Amino acid sequence: MARHLITSAIPYINGIKHLGNLVGSQLPADLYARYLRERGHEVMFICATDEHGTPAELAARKAGQPVAIYCAEMHQVQAAIARDFGLSFDHFGRSSSERNHVLTQHFAGKLDENGWITEVEESQVYSVDDGRFLPDRYIEGTCPNCGYDKARGDQCENCTKQLDPTDLIEPRSAVSGSTNLEVRKTKHLYLRQSALKQQLAEWIDGKSDWPILTTSIAKKWLNDGDGLQDRGITRDLDWGIPVKKGDKPWPGMEGKVFYVWFDAPIEYIAGTAEWADAQGRPDSDWRRWWRLDEGAGDVTYTQFMGKDNVPFHTLGFPATIIGSGEPWKLVDYIKSFNYLTYDGGQFSTSQGRGVFMDQALSILPADYWRWWLLSHAPESGDSEFTWDNFQQSVNKDLADVLGNFVSRITKFCRSKFGETVPEGGSYGPEEEALIEALTSRIRAYEGFMDHMEIRKSAAELRAIWVLGNEYLQSAAPWSTFKTEPERAAMQVRLGLNLIRLYAVLSSAFIPFASDAMLSAMRTDNRDWPDDIRAALQALPAGHAFIVPEVLFAKISDESRDEWRERFKGIRG
Repeated sequence: MARHLITSAIPYINGIKHLGNLVGSQLPADLYARYLRERGHEVMFICATDEHGTPAELAARKAGQPVAIYCAEMHQVQAAIARDFGLSFDHFGRSSSERNHVLTQHFAGKLDENGWITEVEESQVYSVDDGRFLPDRYIEGTCPNCGYDKARGDQCENCTKQLDPTDLIEPRSAVSGSTNLEVRKTKHLYLRQSALKQQLAEWIDGKSDWPILTTSIAKKWLNDGDGLQDRGITRDLDWGIPVKKGDKPWPGMEGKVFYVWFDAPIEYIAGTAEWADAQGRPDSDWRRWWRLDEGAGDVTYTQFMGKDNVPFHTLGFPATIIGSGEPWKLVDYIKSFNYLTYDGGQFSTSQGRGVFMDQALSILPADYWRWWLLSHAPESGDSEFTWDNFQQSVNKDLADVLGNFVSRITKFCRSKFGETVPEGGSYGPEEEALIEALTSRIRAYEGFMDHMEIRKSAAELRAIWVLGNEYLQSAAPWSTFKTEPERAAMQVRLGLNLIRLYAVLSSAFIPFASDAMLSAMRTDNRDWPDDIRAALQALPAGHAFIVPEVLFAKISDESRDEWRERFKGIRG
């Protein structure tokens, strides 16, 4: 048994997330966590809401609520939707937690102690009409690199280029749209990332197994232009973690807070501490996941995120960890994703484009979405969501292949043998060939899942389902029954055991349907099929079962057209 720490990029608090957010971080992380648990490993799966920064303040103002109340309520909303999607976090924390306050201030103090913090007087954009300094991301304009007209002052979400507000063409306040902007002096703390460049480069060079997408983005930020730049880690805001040097005041930084991108990744650690608090466990129980000197030496740490988050996780957060000089666990593998587009345009929370998680669940159960998103995960390039493709995938994969198999074999057994596993008969060449094919396919499936090759895993799982259908079609127990009832009993017994096998293999992808299959087979046996022959004998003759409700209903052309019209990509 190995120990696996898994974190998903933490979703921002300002509203419900869209399907692009889900498939780019939380959902594949959940797939991997569920799979590793099934294989008997010890897993700690942590996520949280990212609650600081100007967007939270503005969303709260729009909702007419104090920001702390707004964040607390939205955390509950996001946690509930995550549960409804079957996301199996060990803890879903909050970046505004006391644990994150203490840890963020601790890291800042250590970085300063080690000479990695410098104080900089800088010119910052101030909105006269809004009466406030504007954080970079709340200045909008046209990107000088790609021409995208809604680029933010920190980064263009279209081409991912890092920007300064002064780079933007025709800048304006994203708060009010005002162009009445002026530059004023203010002091901030900077993390001297440039001085840590060599250490970061050597660390990244050692990650030869990382996806090309991850390393190419990291190296681009390291080496393009003037190379890795120092990064401001404080902001002139009210809402956030107050700037302190450990537990002591930081002279000259009164009234300022840490930048959200400094404190957010630290919440991975803080969230694990929150897990221990919620469980009534001692600090040693969370520290064994994070401190190399307290038991984390045998932990494999994997992060999941969209490609726009890669720079902060390959450079910013590691710079914090390395610069602290303390033995904290660094990430071992970063699984990054391209974008999921929606009918030709981008999903975007800020622009309100695409299907959002609550809307998705309002029309179909979670497993329909989980299957489509994971089987179309944007790994090697961007993927596009279309209603036609969604309909085809659900109807062919889930309804015609898996659902049809479960329905046919259970109903046939009930009609000829009753609702118990029939006895009699022994395997012949067809069954031996099936066992051999299943063994080969399942070993391949394990290999793809072990290496987080998500689309390949989904394709292999579907192929495993197809083997059952092909066997059933070829064996034709409904014909065999007329002349060789005992052989038909064996075929049906094998088919019923395939349902349990499929439930176990599929549970990381479609956990709710998996539970329904196991419930129908009246078994709690979730043992992984290391021995396929033994796995196909888990339900013995005489074992009772029930015919389940339809696992997956087909999507009609009428429903598809209605949903396409209803969800044109603008969230009202």
